[in-house]
Amino acid sequence: MIIPANLAPNALPPDPLRQKAVELEAAFLSEMLAHAGLSSDAGAFGGGIGQDQFASFLRQEQAMAMAQRGGIGLAEHLFRAMSLGAAGPGPEVNDER
Repeated sequence: MIIPANLAPNALPPDPLRQKAVELEAAFLSEMLAHAGLSSDAGAFGGGIGQDQFASFLRQEQAMAMAQRGGIGLAEHLFRAMSLGAAGPGPEVNDER
């Protein structure tokens, strides 16, 4: 029996909270790439006005691709923190001194 590779049995839909964590990491990476000079012109011919206008779109897509493949691990930490926050506040601590 041959099962096509593109059909995953019982595939779960992606967790929206995890997706938001990945998007937040991608936004962070995009800003870091911008400040690292990824959008700067290094070519001999220059990119002109079009490069300046569309460089941010390319940088955002590159950052999203990085984040979806694990990135720097920020999304996992954000997801854990948001998961704890989504569960509601923990027990209140009375610290009377």
